Amino acid sequence: MSDTAAIIAQTPEVEVVTFGCRLNGYESEQIRAQAQADGLSNAVVFNTCAVTGEAVRQARQAIRRARRERPDARLIVTGCAAQIDPAAFAAMPEVDLVVGNADKASPGALAADGARIRVNDIMSVTETAGHLIDGLRDRARAYVEVQNGCDHRCTFCIIPFGRGASRSVPAGQVVSQIGRLTAEGYREVVLTGVDLTSWGADLPGQPTLGQLVARILKLVPDLPRLRLSSIDAAEIDPDLMRCLAEEPRLMPYLHLSLQVGDDLILKRMKRRHLRADALKLIADVRAVRPETAFGADFIAGFPTESEAAFQNTLDLVDEAGLAFLHVFPYSARPGTPAARMPPVNGKAIKDRARRLREAGAAALTRHLDAQVGRTLNGLVEKPGVARADDFTELAFEGPAPVGEIVPFKITGHDGVRAIAVQDWAVLA
Repeated sequence: MSDTAAIIAQTPEVEVVTFGCRLNGYESEQIRAQAQADGLSNAVVFNTCAVTGEAVRQARQAIRRARRERPDARLIVTGCAAQIDPAAFAAMPEVDLVVGNADKASPGALAADGARIRVNDIMSVTETAGHLIDGLRDRARAYVEVQNGCDHRCTFCIIPFGRGASRSVPAGQVVSQIGRLTAEGYREVVLTGVDLTSWGADLPGQPTLGQLVARILKLVPDLPRLRLSSIDAAEIDPDLMRCLAEEPRLMPYLHLSLQVGDDLILKRMKRRHLRADALKLIADVRAVRPETAFGADFIAGFPTESEAAFQNTLDLVDEAGLAFLHVFPYSARPGTPAARMPPVNGKAIKDRARRLREAGAAALTRHLDAQVGRTLNGLVEKPGVARADDFTELAFEGPAPVGEIVPFKITGHDGVRAIAVQDWAVLA
């Protein structure tokens, strides 16, 4: 899960303001496309996040600001926070309509008159939405939602009540969409979902994520790069491990939902893995694909976390050889079991988050040090910026066009990005 931030997808007179994860960003593009199809105008749609109380606070603040800036606009609230607590948003005088997650990109839902709350029981939803879109505008890569919802009940997480039960997009539909995206010129596709490794459990025959990846790579041979978004650290199925070992088009980067590195806290979180499981998974992947880089999500200051438990998390960053960290200070989410546990002092939470970020900065420096002198293929994301196979960000000067994959020679780094030059010898 990425840091909560507002991102805007815009049509004439319609803004879609997104908070939270990449999946929300993908779905905001669905909302934008449907708003255009419905002829919606003079409206602002807020696609909210509920992962923390802070995320909800930021959404409410943005709604109030939008009403001041656009007093005549129709303000619509949707997303996970709206799904979980629609009455709270409907009670805001600035809000005109609250729409649940299941209907936020459905035809006519955002333009409907009548009841101010249009939120159904998300747990009754058994299929993913059929309105797939062909990529995200203004991006070098395309994101394809293959899974939604979650069947697990981590004690800090409210998301299952915003997203519903886990449900998968059938493989044929996924392959068809990726085929269209590839034909349109996208060089990289990212598979995304709430609990990506659970893909297929609800489909006939219970296929695995690895089988889906293998099918995509076989049936879309012109796709140069396939990437996975964040996955659970509990398991990688044998087919996915085989793809990592044998398929160079599957990118050597995995972002793991680790959260902490202490077994007692992992149990209190009701995570499905222990510290040793995460280390074994990383070692197993590196054994078959040594160049694989790893990122991870971490929560600092979970209730009851002692200094010794936190030190176990700090130690895990180095022991696992991680390269990219997303650090979240724990924020109690009302309605979750963790919110009822003995809290860690707020000052300690901030300090631990700072120390984790410092450990992440040091880990990234070590990773970048190891890239100097290498030649890496990079997908050009925007002028002067590319992304290597292993997710390393590259800064360069030159005319490489956005969306193309170019070989780069790494000459140094600035602590955040590798400094690169186009490798004309390889191009020749």
